Amino acid sequence: MSGPSPALRQVLKWLGFAAFWTLVGLAFAAQFYLSSNLLGRSITWVEAITYSLGDWYVWALLSLPIARFARRFPPEEGPAWRTAAIHLAAALGFSLAYVVLRALVGQAHSWLLDEPVTFPEVFRPLWVRTFPFNLLIYGVIIAVSHSIDYYRKYHERTVHALELEKHLAEARLQALLRQLKPHFLFNTLNGIASLMHSDVQAADRMLVRLAELLRLTMSHPGQPLTRLQDEITFIEKYLEIERIRFRDRLSVTIDVDPAALEAQVPSLILQPLVENAIRHGVEPYARPGRIELVVRCEPGTVVLTVRDNGAGEPAGGFSREGIGLGNTRARLRELYGEQHRFELANHPDGGLIVRVTLPAA
Repeated sequence: MSGPSPALRQVLKWLGFAAFWTLVGLAFAAQFYLSSNLLGRSITWVEAITYSLGDWYVWALLSLPIARFARRFPPEEGPAWRTAAIHLAAALGFSLAYVVLRALVGQAHSWLLDEPVTFPEVFRPLWVRTFPFNLLIYGVIIAVSHSIDYYRKYHERTVHALELEKHLAEARLQALLRQLKPHFLFNTLNGIASLMHSDVQAADRMLVRLAELLRLTMSHPGQPLTRLQDEITFIEKYLEIERIRFRDRLSVTIDVDPAALEAQVPSLILQPLVENAIRHGVEPYARPGRIELVVRCEPGTVVLTVRDNGAGEPAGGFSREGIGLGNTRARLRELYGEQHRFELANHPDGGLIVRVTLPAA
């Protein structure tokens, strides 16, 4: 949903500006009414509001050039004594300008009441009564203007920093994904090469399946996240290649909760987990190997589990983590921070379990 148009935002900005100064005027009108009546100078609410709004609408008008002046001479620019001297001179000038404009407003008001007075008659008491207070108001407007400018700059820097952080994270994820693709491709080509001299037909079938798999990879948009359904399609193609390679030695079970198929998961999240299970749980042994892939939806999370029937994790842990698992850990940190879990554990019945818990999108 788009926000308000620039023209509407500008209108709302000026309405807010007018409302702010009107509220200030009304607040001082109440103070003026109460103090005047307590001192025995009875005035009506209309007189108090009219007089007070006349004061503060003049300051509203002057606040615009004062704010521009504040941006032109910020306190951090140049020597402090020079900035102070400039603002002192400006305070005197704007205070005088206020008295002149307020006197003209007072004179116009007297004409409307059919009680005309001369400009000096209005100017002199205003000068004596308000000039010191005007210096204070100038200082307040300058302080508020600087505060708003500092907040705006802080907000812009924060947004810019967040954008840079987002682009950096995306660049890191793309680099990790580019690293994973050739790793997977080279491992598959090594498997084909190992069959070329023993079973040419099997190697030929692997090449055909690899071409299909590469076609899926090339059509992938390269986004950090993708649907789980697409990941399942990809891993099924990959497992077809591995079944040709290991023949009857590899059996695979895929059990996916239908409710999880539309969940967003990291691209190529399953392939390195399955490859690791084959490498450590199937490849080193002459006996049949089994891979189980299970996906479940739990409250607020999606849990991906890959299990093999190999020897499991040694007592001291793996001496070296391969590119696939290391890459997966790094991508999960970039995407989810602390909102994920990546766990390796031995199954009670033997074999290794790799469990990835992701926040449900």
